[in-house]
Amino acid sequence: MYQDCNLIIDPAAVPLKDGASAAVIPLFSGRAKPLAANEDRLRLAMIGTYVPRKCGIATFTCDVTEQLRQFESDIETTVYALDAADRAGLYGGGVVPVDQASREAYLGAARAINESGAAAVWLQHEFGIFGGHDGELVLELVDALAAPLVVTFHTVLSAPSGNQRRIVEHLLTRASRVMVMSAHGRELLIERYDAAPGLIEVIPHGAPDRPFGREAEFKAKLGIAERNVLMTFGLLGPGKGLEQVIAALPAVVARYPDTVYRIVGATHPNLVASHGESYREGLMALAEKLGVADHIAWDNRFLDTPELLDQLEACDIYVTPYGNLQQATSGTLSYAVALGKAVVSTPYVHARELLANGVGVLVEPSSSEAIAAAVIALLSDRSRLDATKARAYSAGRKTIWPEFAAATAGLLRRAVVRPFADMPLHATPGLSGFLAMCDGTGMMQHAIGIVPDRRHGYCLDDNARALMLLNHVSGMNQADRLGWSSTFASFVQHAWNQDDGHFRNFMSFERTWLESKGSDDSNGRALWALGDTAAHSPYPELQEWALDWFDNTLHTLAVTESPRALGFGMLGAALIQRATGGHEGAEALLLRGGDLLHRLLAASRRPDWAWFEAVLGYDNPRLAQALIEAGHVLGRADWLEEGLTTLGWIAQRQTSAGGLFRPVGSESFGLSHDQRPFDQQPLEAQAAIEACAAAYAAQPDPRWISHAEAAYAWFFGANDRGAVLADIATGRCRDGVTPRGANANCGAESILALQLAHVTMRQMGRTLGAARPEIRGQGIEFAGHEGPSGGAVAHP
Repeated sequence: MYQDCNLIIDPAAVPLKDGASAAVIPLFSGRAKPLAANEDRLRLAMIGTYVPRKCGIATFTCDVTEQLRQFESDIETTVYALDAADRAGLYGGGVVPVDQASREAYLGAARAINESGAAAVWLQHEFGIFGGHDGELVLELVDALAAPLVVTFHTVLSAPSGNQRRIVEHLLTRASRVMVMSAHGRELLIERYDAAPGLIEVIPHGAPDRPFGREAEFKAKLGIAERNVLMTFGLLGPGKGLEQVIAALPAVVARYPDTVYRIVGATHPNLVASHGESYREGLMALAEKLGVADHIAWDNRFLDTPELLDQLEACDIYVTPYGNLQQATSGTLSYAVALGKAVVSTPYVHARELLANGVGVLVEPSSSEAIAAAVIALLSDRSRLDATKARAYSAGRKTIWPEFAAATAGLLRRAVVRPFADMPLHATPGLSGFLAMCDGTGMMQHAIGIVPDRRHGYCLDDNARALMLLNHVSGMNQADRLGWSSTFASFVQHAWNQDDGHFRNFMSFERTWLESKGSDDSNGRALWALGDTAAHSPYPELQEWALDWFDNTLHTLAVTESPRALGFGMLGAALIQRATGGHEGAEALLLRGGDLLHRLLAASRRPDWAWFEAVLGYDNPRLAQALIEAGHVLGRADWLEEGLTTLGWIAQRQTSAGGLFRPVGSESFGLSHDQRPFDQQPLEAQAAIEACAAAYAAQPDPRWISHAEAAYAWFFGANDRGAVLADIATGRCRDGVTPRGANANCGAESILALQLAHVTMRQMGRTLGAARPEIRGQGIEFAGHEGPSGGAVAHP
């Protein structure tokens, strides 16, 4: 099924002229599907801190990676570990260190992930683990990623700063799925950050799976048999509330003198770096002052997980006295509950959710008296203590690693797209969507969904393209075709400003021109349309009109140095040159434009950058296409070779590791020697297809066919988000691919990109059919008009 806009189209139900259906056979046989070679495996890039770094996120990332490897063996994980540059040597194989303070390191990591063919990226987010103010360098990373992004928010602030809010909201715009570990975190993202509810899934923190009730065994191993054991573990630092437990101990040991409080964990490395062990020493001094130092056992180490769990098993009551009641996630709490420990805790977010319904005991924050009372109540009633442990263990069954691994693997699979890998190449897009954007003035620019948006009126760019489409369209009765051709020709004609000597571009819906001179690009595109009409209109009168207007308006590009404007004009000039057998003005434009592109390439080229400019913009393949056409028409072998080389380079830049077409994203504009994967626009796919057609005409290399196929498949879901943009029945096309999927609007540029791309693909089908007679007689018709890129195009 093809799904687009508000339509679901079954291609088998779309009739063709000869009565065949849109799903009969592919035009090109033997085409590889643009998917990973092994579709049953999921290649995952995991981004976060990682062991041996000592922090909770590192432990979580390591645990998740190991558990996915054990319980979801079809997921192959590569970890990108954030750390200081001088610690890179600490990481072993399968882990890629990333300098957390370096923008270039983030961009390099994104490039490596894109090139690896990762099917998804899972980002662990905490403000403090990324570089920049509030960790804002994370945005550089996610903006450069192509694969679907899953974000786990380990902290969701209820009162963020302006910059923190900006970071979270930007991450939400990039994420295909979001994971939080508490319902409260989900509510905050929806209410405070305007996140889409359907985007967010709650998966509680995972925990180990061990047998219940083995306290005596593990107490004996620690030499504390027959004692009541309280415990807190994790990195120590202010805010943990340990002083409140120490202050509660005098009351507890007065009733139960065999009680020991085990404080397990190293002081947080950042705190040690700034204040040494002053925090721990202060706690020890407090214990001495209160006379309970002999009832506290300190284990000042960052333990590996197996040893930590052994120590936790020896515990009767686990205490989390945290002062930050907004804490949404506590891995230590999850561990304690899963191992069946009675928990006494302040009511921070995670504790309120996990310890509800008698799973644990919540106490007033910052109150040593409340902690003492809760601990004494449990120790004084062994049946209550045992029942609390049993309820905890039962609740923890939902979060043990096999359950967590299954839940997160499901989340990842829902984020991963399986791009549609075939296309109805021989099914001609309908015209109803195109005509719905048109009126007696011309074609309107934009749409909201499928409804034309009159607020933005018309532009020359789109009407010039529309005229080109009418030069090649089939399946329209001659009266309608001539009528619409005249409408678009009239728009181009009326756009000319005789006083200024240039075309205007933008017109309001009220038919008022909004400028005296349009952009150079729009002027170049107008000349291209005139050249195409002079060469390919089925109406001799329009051919004559177009040649006359080409002659009269050619000087609009006389002084411009814009490579794209000249490139567009050159494409029209090449058509004029071929149609007339020689045209002085067209030849002059080809010579000037070819020389400019040749000089730009010589100035900008470097070993890793075979391009005309230091930046990539829109319609990129048109520059190479223009140089190919100039070289081909004028017999300039050097220009032809440069055009083919640069087209090959941009084609490689626009191909993913899995073989998908990945057009240069609009967010790339202005970036020096770099590119971004989003937003992807139909115009780029059309340009790639038509440039490949020009290249194939000059150099019949199968790689041009393959790249054009990939670009055309992009319209039908073979893209980074599996988004089907094209609707064969109506001929509509959505406005592109964003990090979150398809842009649902169907504007003129996108519709025309699909329609004209199809025209050229049929041209390439005819060319291939001539070379491969075995595909003839399969419901495919090859005779027809010439396409906008110069070759013959089949009627559908």
